[in-house]
Amino acid sequence: MNYIVCEKPGEFLLKEKNPPEKVKGEALLRVKKVGICGTDIHAYGGNQAFFTYPRILGHELATEIVEIEENDKGLKKGDNVVVMPYISCGKCVACRQGKTNCCTNIAVLGIHTDGGMQETISVPISLLIPAKKLSDNQMAVVEPLAIGAHAIRRADIKKGETIVVVGCGPIGIGILKLAQIAGAKVIAVDMNQGRLDYAKDKIGVDHVVIGGKEAVMQIKGITNGDMCAVVFDATGHKGALESGPDYMSHGGRYVLVGLSKGELTFLHPAIHAKESTILCSRNATLEDFENVISILEKGQFPIDSFVTHNVPYTEMIANFDHWVDPKNGVIKAMVDF
Repeated sequence: MNYIVCEKPGEFLLKEKNPPEKVKGEALLRVKKVGICGTDIHAYGGNQAFFTYPRILGHELATEIVEIEENDKGLKKGDNVVVMPYISCGKCVACRQGKTNCCTNIAVLGIHTDGGMQETISVPISLLIPAKKLSDNQMAVVEPLAIGAHAIRRADIKKGETIVVVGCGPIGIGILKLAQIAGAKVIAVDMNQGRLDYAKDKIGVDHVVIGGKEAVMQIKGITNGDMCAVVFDATGHKGALESGPDYMSHGGRYVLVGLSKGELTFLHPAIHAKESTILCSRNATLEDFENVISILEKGQFPIDSFVTHNVPYTEMIANFDHWVDPKNGVIKAMVDF
């Protein structure tokens, strides 16, 4: 079968290998679509944390069961399934608390272990979720939207609160929409006017603000000086991460969704004066996946405008550098297998 591997930073190769064999407790899946995410871009660029090369990328997957044993989920050959790509141990302190998303021994498909950029993949049955009536595109966006759903749940958003999302990439856009559904008033911040236009026109956010020196004053004006009850960073950019508390109200919450490889520095008096709550949000849980599937089934997320680019896997390598450049208007790119 064919697969695509990231051999080293800046280099993808299309190669062949034998398909995986059926393993007890796992299902063989035909990969239908793979969504390209920030993790894939960072891995290709050589700045992804927790990463080694070579690696088969891909953890935003739309799949169909090729072979599966009898199981308590009632899944069978031919079923479409969403893959929750976080392999947890089930035994550590986090797993015992139901926080499988931050298992001490977690292995994420496409990051710590090989992912879905291959025609067939073997995955533990425990990670499979019935896709119900979702389209292939919808299946492939469940995982990134679940990241946002988990962040929303971590923030414990109250109806009527004003929140700001810094970074209008795919994860940020998901947070914007899910915060709206939760009843928040939403401000989007980004350096890219095209992304802000999308947030305004397709997501329907209340306000958009260009990032930079004037952003704090603009948000201060929008909120009549109160600033925002919750700030989400979806950039993973050091400068943006460090400036996030500037947008936060006194008594507010700051949720770090984006991941930076290096150290972050905050002025202690500034975050102390606000009695800041600083939260990290990592991956997602089954509850978040099921929540997103329900939202997609109801047609509450604009999937058609969200997926902007789609190519067969034989053309992915030639297109990847184009997708990385934000000037090209890519929101979510998909690869067909």
